[in-house]
This record gives sequence, C-alpha cells and structure tokens, in this order.
Amino acid sequence: MGGSVLVWFKSTYSSSGDGNDCVEVAVAARVVHVRDSKNIGGPQLVVAGDVWGGFVAGL
Repeated sequence: MGGSVLVWFKSTYSSSGDGNDCVEVAVAARVVHVRDSKNIGGPQLVVAGDVWGGFVAGL
C-alpha cells in the first residue's frame, strides 16, 4: 500500500437497522480491500480489482 490511507465505504442499502450487518470496501491502486463492518480492525480480504469487478458484475 505504500503508506496510503484506505477510504472505506459501504452500500447505502446497508442503512437498515444499525447498519452494521454488511461489508465495507476500500479501493486501492490495483486491489480492493473488503472487511466486516462489525470488526473493522479484523482481517481483510484483498482481491485484484478486475476480480472484484467481475464479482460485482455477477450480482
């Protein structure tokens, strides 16, 4: 990552209830980071940007 700060976001559809039952996503140079919104300090899934794009397109 080179010391850059990740900017996390989540879907506007996740705002029902307390809004914490979802994932958050941060886009970096060539990868996408995914984490559990209930455990922001926990592990992250990091996938290549093109792989993430294919995943989202398939939803």
